[in-house]
Amino acid sequence: MNKKQNSKMSPVQFLFRIIQGALIGLGAVLPGISGGVLCVVFGIYKPIMELLSSPVRNFKTHVPKLIPVLIGVAIGFLGVANILSFFLNRYPDPSVCLFIGLIAGMLPSLFREAGEQGRSKGSWISLVVCMCVIFALLMGLQMNSIEVTPGFVWYLFCGFCLALSIIAPGMSFSTLLMPLGLYTPFVDGIGHFDMNVLVPGGIGAVVTVILLAKAVNTLFENYYSLAFHGIIGIVIAATVMIIPVSSFATPGSAIVNIICIVAGVVIALALDKFNSGVKTE
Repeated sequence: MNKKQNSKMSPVQFLFRIIQGALIGLGAVLPGISGGVLCVVFGIYKPIMELLSSPVRNFKTHVPKLIPVLIGVAIGFLGVANILSFFLNRYPDPSVCLFIGLIAGMLPSLFREAGEQGRSKGSWISLVVCMCVIFALLMGLQMNSIEVTPGFVWYLFCGFCLALSIIAPGMSFSTLLMPLGLYTPFVDGIGHFDMNVLVPGGIGAVVTVILLAKAVNTLFENYYSLAFHGIIGIVIAATVMIIPVSSFATPGSAIVNIICIVAGVVIALALDKFNSGVKTE
């Protein structure tokens, strides 16, 4: 990506990136959604991983592009946490269905990007294996509901899960925390800027990034097709697992959910088309 083009981001591109960041931040909080998945579907996962793995080397080339994204993430994650809690309590299933549509609508662009360096038999094997692993992991978490008492150590774990949901697309931190009873206190703590939650959570997230980001980025540099197709498998499995099947039982709720899914697909296709028009190579 050209440095001059990055440094001369137009106001429309800047606003577009903020909107993307807000959706990523919103998706990070929304139960069952992975912020990393939305990073992938918006085409900013690679530059984020490159920056996290080598912050000094990539600072000048990557930060100008990612600043509006980070602003949006702060708006979506911190500023909307309390509002989101309200909508999740009132309209949880339509909210999730909207994001399902968003992710589904971006899958074609994911496949295009995954095939940029060609596809092999190993690429498809990677997709299927990763998809099966995530299915098994998420099903296991759903079947074994174990609750713990929140505290400093557990909030460290929450920070680890939060960072993991960015580094490993498809791994929603809410999916990992809900079976343990940690999701609600963690999100409430973030929404109310509770330092007893933010400090250990931040430490856990930073340590996780330091330990895992470089390894993941190296994997992409050396095995791009295998890694990217594996991520698509993770995205597909994670998306299927968050479908609120029970909410389709009645005609009324089913119609609302379908409308939300279709709206998400339409929005995703529009974002993809717009993103293709403003993306600089």
